[in-house]
Order: sequence, then structure tokens, then C-alpha cells
Amino acid sequence: MNQSRLEQLFKFLEEDPNDSFTLYAIATEYRKENPQKALEFYERLLAEHESYVGTYYHAAKLYEELGQSDVAERTYKKGMQVSRQEGNMHAFSELQQAYNKMMGLDYEDD
Repeated sequence: MNQSRLEQLFKFLEEDPNDSFTLYAIATEYRKENPQKALEFYERLLAEHESYVGTYYHAAKLYEELGQSDVAERTYKKGMQVSRQEGNMHAFSELQQAYNKMMGLDYEDD
């Protein structure tokens, strides 16, 4: 976690508390060293910026890592729904692949 970058991001957030990209960047900074803090920012994004499609994949992955499979599943499904509504088929595909993997639906022919 880069402390000076995090400090700068919080200054940006102070200037514009509703900026979804800044919230996402803060969550990303916290991701490795403080996953619970990252989750707080992902959850804020999911609640306040539902159409910010990039959040769903990372939040769901973090839920998986934290052993919250039910919440991860719901987050993937919601992300697929939102990405389809937004016309973002690339995000939809990534979410669907991650969801399938989590559910054990990804298989390759031998």
C-alpha cells in the first residue's frame, strides 16, 4: 500500500466525496494489506454507484477470498445484470467466467 498515494486519493475524495473512480482507487490501494478496509469501499461503491461496473468483479473476488461465497455469488449475478444493462459485454463476460469458476462450472475438455 502506497501511503502517499492513499493520502492523495483521500484529498481527492474530500474534494469530491461522490467520485466513484476515487472510491474504487482507494479500495484498490487497501486490497492487499487491509482487505476489510477495501471491502468497506467496495460496498460503498456497490450501494452508492450501482452502475460502476468495475466494482462487481473485484468485490465478488474479495468476498470469495474472505469465505463469503453467498455474498460473492449475489455480487457476481448483480454485476452481470448491471453490465448487461450498461451494454458492457466485456465486463459481463469476465463476471460470468469468474462466477462459473466459483460455482465449479468451468471445465475444459481433456
